[in-house]
Amino acid sequence: MGSGKALALGSYTEVKYHPFSGVDHELEQIMAPELQVDCSEDYSLLSKQTLAEYELVIAYTEFSDIPLAQEQSAALLSYVAEGGGLLAVHNGISLQRNQELGLLLGAHFTHHPEYTALQIGIPAREHPIMQGIDDFVIEDEPYYFERTPHFESTILAEYPHDGAMRAAAWCHSFGLGRVVYLMPGHHLPSFSSEPFRKMILRGGMWAAGRL
Repeated sequence: MGSGKALALGSYTEVKYHPFSGVDHELEQIMAPELQVDCSEDYSLLSKQTLAEYELVIAYTEFSDIPLAQEQSAALLSYVAEGGGLLAVHNGISLQRNQELGLLLGAHFTHHPEYTALQIGIPAREHPIMQGIDDFVIEDEPYYFERTPHFESTILAEYPHDGAMRAAAWCHSFGLGRVVYLMPGHHLPSFSSEPFRKMILRGGMWAAGRL
Protein backbone atom coordinates (compact mmCIF):
# COMPACT_ATOMS: atom_id res chain seq x y z
CA MET A 1 0.00 0.00 0.00
CA GLY A 2 1.32 3.42 -0.94
CA SER A 3 2.15 5.98 1.69
CA GLY A 4 -0.06 8.81 0.39
CA LYS A 5 -3.81 9.19 0.09
CA ALA A 6 -6.32 9.90 -2.67
CA LEU A 7 -10.02 10.76 -2.41
CA ALA A 8 -12.26 9.19 -5.06
CA LEU A 9 -15.83 10.45 -5.48
CA GLY A 10 -18.66 8.67 -7.28
CA SER A 11 -22.29 7.70 -6.81
CA TYR A 12 -23.61 4.60 -5.05
CA THR A 13 -27.24 5.45 -4.31
CA GLU A 14 -28.46 7.99 -6.89
CA VAL A 15 -27.07 6.46 -10.06
CA LYS A 16 -28.23 7.46 -13.53
CA TYR A 17 -25.62 5.84 -15.78
CA HIS A 18 -22.35 5.03 -14.00
CA PRO A 19 -22.47 3.19 -10.66
CA PHE A 20 -19.40 3.61 -8.48
CA SER A 21 -19.80 0.12 -7.01
CA GLY A 22 -17.07 -2.10 -8.42
CA VAL A 23 -15.27 0.80 -10.06
CA ASP A 24 -14.27 1.95 -6.58
CA HIS A 25 -12.47 -1.34 -5.90
CA GLU A 26 -10.71 -1.18 -9.27
CA LEU A 27 -9.41 2.30 -8.46
CA GLU A 28 -8.24 1.11 -5.05
CA GLN A 29 -6.32 -1.79 -6.62
CA ILE A 30 -4.84 0.26 -9.46
CA MET A 31 -3.55 3.00 -7.16
CA ALA A 32 -2.51 0.71 -4.29
CA PRO A 33 1.22 0.67 -5.14
CA GLU A 34 1.35 4.43 -4.61
CA LEU A 35 -1.74 5.76 -2.84
CA GLN A 36 -4.44 4.57 -0.48
CA VAL A 37 -7.78 5.48 -2.07
CA ASP A 38 -10.70 6.53 0.11
CA CYS A 39 -13.93 6.12 -1.90
CA SER A 40 -17.09 8.04 -1.08
CA GLU A 41 -20.23 9.68 -2.46
CA ASP A 42 -20.14 12.32 0.28
CA TYR A 43 -19.38 15.55 -1.54
CA SER A 44 -19.14 17.44 1.73
CA LEU A 45 -15.61 16.01 1.82
CA LEU A 46 -14.79 18.71 -0.72
CA SER A 47 -13.71 21.15 1.95
CA LYS A 48 -10.35 22.86 2.43
CA GLN A 49 -9.74 21.04 5.71
CA THR A 50 -10.49 17.56 4.35
CA LEU A 51 -8.76 17.99 1.00
CA ALA A 52 -5.56 18.98 2.80
CA GLU A 53 -5.21 15.28 3.75
CA TYR A 54 -5.01 14.14 0.11
CA GLU A 55 -2.46 14.29 -2.71
CA LEU A 56 -5.06 13.51 -5.34
CA VAL A 57 -8.80 13.74 -5.99
CA ILE A 58 -10.29 11.21 -8.42
CA ALA A 59 -13.63 12.20 -9.97
CA TYR A 60 -15.97 9.46 -11.19
CA THR A 61 -18.85 11.78 -10.41
CA GLU A 62 -22.23 10.97 -11.93
CA PHE A 63 -24.01 13.26 -14.37
CA SER A 64 -26.66 15.07 -12.38
CA ASP A 65 -29.02 17.97 -12.86
CA ILE A 66 -27.72 19.47 -9.63
CA PRO A 67 -24.26 21.11 -9.59
CA LEU A 68 -21.98 20.90 -6.59
CA ALA A 69 -22.60 23.37 -3.80
CA GLN A 70 -20.56 26.48 -4.48
CA GLU A 71 -18.55 25.94 -1.29
CA GLN A 72 -17.52 22.48 -2.53
CA SER A 73 -16.72 23.71 -6.02
CA ALA A 74 -14.61 26.54 -4.62
CA ALA A 75 -12.77 24.14 -2.30
CA LEU A 76 -11.85 21.82 -5.19
CA LEU A 77 -10.80 24.72 -7.40
CA SER A 78 -8.58 26.14 -4.65
CA TYR A 79 -7.17 22.70 -3.86
CA VAL A 80 -5.90 22.24 -7.41
CA ALA A 81 -4.78 25.85 -7.89
CA GLU A 82 -2.73 25.59 -4.70
CA GLY A 83 -0.94 22.42 -5.79
CA GLY A 84 -3.35 19.48 -5.55
CA GLY A 85 -3.99 16.89 -8.25
CA LEU A 86 -7.26 16.06 -10.03
CA LEU A 87 -7.81 12.91 -12.09
CA ALA A 88 -11.23 12.85 -13.80
CA VAL A 89 -12.30 9.54 -15.35
CA HIS A 90 -15.05 9.23 -18.00
CA ASN A 91 -18.21 10.66 -16.39
CA GLY A 92 -16.01 12.55 -13.92
CA ILE A 93 -16.11 15.37 -16.43
CA SER A 94 -19.63 15.99 -15.09
CA LEU A 95 -17.94 18.46 -12.74
CA GLN A 96 -18.42 20.82 -15.70
CA ARG A 97 -21.89 21.61 -14.34
CA ASN A 98 -20.07 24.13 -12.19
CA GLN A 99 -18.76 26.74 -14.61
CA GLU A 100 -15.48 27.24 -12.79
CA LEU A 101 -14.82 23.49 -12.70
CA GLY A 102 -15.52 23.28 -16.43
CA LEU A 103 -12.65 25.73 -16.89
CA LEU A 104 -10.49 23.63 -14.56
CA LEU A 105 -11.15 20.54 -16.73
CA GLY A 106 -10.28 22.31 -19.97
CA ALA A 107 -13.24 21.01 -21.99
CA HIS A 108 -16.98 20.30 -21.84
CA PHE A 109 -18.64 17.00 -22.69
CA THR A 110 -21.37 17.55 -25.31
CA HIS A 111 -22.73 14.08 -26.21
CA HIS A 112 -21.71 10.57 -27.17
CA PRO A 113 -22.61 8.30 -30.09
CA GLU A 114 -23.18 4.59 -29.58
CA TYR A 115 -20.85 2.43 -27.51
CA THR A 116 -18.29 0.78 -29.81
CA ALA A 117 -14.71 -0.48 -30.18
CA LEU A 118 -12.35 2.50 -30.06
CA GLN A 119 -8.84 2.44 -31.52
CA ILE A 120 -6.82 4.52 -29.07
CA GLY A 121 -3.67 6.12 -30.45
CA ILE A 122 -0.91 7.76 -28.41
CA PRO A 123 0.28 11.11 -29.87
CA ALA A 124 2.27 12.03 -26.73
CA ARG A 125 4.40 8.91 -26.24
CA GLU A 126 7.17 10.82 -24.50
CA HIS A 127 4.93 12.33 -21.87
CA PRO A 128 5.54 10.76 -18.43
CA ILE A 129 1.93 9.55 -18.24
CA MET A 130 2.08 7.66 -21.53
CA GLN A 131 5.56 6.17 -21.42
CA GLY A 132 5.36 2.41 -21.94
CA ILE A 133 1.77 2.56 -23.21
CA ASP A 134 1.15 1.54 -26.82
CA ASP A 135 -1.91 1.94 -29.05
CA PHE A 136 -4.81 -0.20 -27.89
CA VAL A 137 -8.47 -0.99 -28.53
CA ILE A 138 -11.14 -0.57 -25.86
CA GLU A 139 -14.92 -1.06 -25.94
CA ASP A 140 -16.35 2.17 -24.59
CA GLU A 141 -18.43 5.27 -25.20
CA PRO A 142 -16.93 7.78 -27.67
CA TYR A 143 -17.35 11.03 -25.78
CA TYR A 144 -17.37 14.26 -27.79
CA PHE A 145 -16.07 17.49 -26.27
CA GLU A 146 -15.87 21.21 -26.83
CA ARG A 147 -12.39 22.37 -25.89
CA THR A 148 -12.10 25.50 -23.78
CA PRO A 149 -10.86 28.39 -26.00
CA HIS A 150 -7.41 29.84 -25.23
CA PHE A 151 -6.67 26.96 -22.85
CA GLU A 152 -3.70 24.70 -23.58
CA SER A 153 -3.73 21.01 -22.74
CA THR A 154 -1.49 18.17 -23.89
CA ILE A 155 -3.50 15.55 -25.79
CA LEU A 156 -2.28 12.23 -24.42
CA ALA A 157 -4.52 9.87 -26.39
CA GLU A 158 -6.95 10.15 -29.28
CA TYR A 159 -9.23 8.02 -31.42
CA PRO A 160 -10.72 8.26 -34.92
CA HIS A 161 -14.51 8.54 -35.05
CA ASP A 162 -16.90 9.86 -37.67
CA GLY A 163 -14.14 11.20 -39.88
CA ALA A 164 -12.14 13.05 -37.24
CA MET A 165 -9.50 12.43 -34.59
CA ARG A 166 -10.98 13.07 -31.17
CA ALA A 167 -9.34 13.53 -27.79
CA ALA A 168 -9.44 10.52 -25.46
CA ALA A 169 -7.17 11.88 -22.71
CA TRP A 170 -5.42 15.12 -21.88
CA CYS A 171 -3.54 16.88 -19.11
CA HIS A 172 -2.49 20.37 -18.09
CA SER A 173 -1.28 22.44 -15.20
CA PHE A 174 -3.73 24.66 -13.35
CA GLY A 175 -2.12 27.18 -11.05
CA LEU A 176 0.30 25.16 -8.93
CA GLY A 177 -1.64 21.92 -9.47
CA ARG A 178 -2.27 19.45 -12.26
CA VAL A 179 -5.33 17.99 -13.99
CA VAL A 180 -5.69 14.77 -16.02
CA TYR A 181 -8.79 13.64 -17.89
CA LEU A 182 -9.24 10.07 -19.20
CA MET A 183 -12.26 9.39 -21.42
CA PRO A 184 -12.65 5.59 -21.07
CA GLY A 185 -14.35 4.04 -18.05
CA HIS A 186 -18.03 3.70 -18.98
CA HIS A 187 -18.47 0.50 -17.00
CA LEU A 188 -16.56 -2.10 -15.04
CA PRO A 189 -15.16 -4.08 -18.03
CA SER A 190 -13.31 -0.95 -19.17
CA PHE A 191 -11.10 -1.27 -16.11
CA SER A 192 -9.86 -4.68 -17.27
CA SER A 193 -7.85 -3.00 -20.05
CA GLU A 194 -4.21 -3.07 -18.98
CA PRO A 195 -3.20 0.05 -20.96
CA PHE A 196 -6.10 1.95 -19.43
CA ARG A 197 -5.13 0.78 -15.95
CA LYS A 198 -1.61 2.09 -16.57
CA MET A 199 -3.06 5.42 -17.70
CA ILE A 200 -5.04 5.67 -14.47
CA LEU A 201 -2.03 4.92 -12.29
CA ARG A 202 0.44 7.09 -14.18
CA GLY A 203 -2.12 9.85 -14.72
CA GLY A 204 -2.85 9.93 -11.02
CA MET A 205 0.84 10.00 -10.17
CA TRP A 206 1.49 12.84 -12.60
CA ALA A 207 -1.45 14.84 -11.28
CA ALA A 208 -0.18 14.28 -7.73
CA GLY A 209 3.25 15.58 -8.74
CA ARG A 210 5.00 12.23 -8.41
CA LEU A 211 6.00 11.89 -12.09
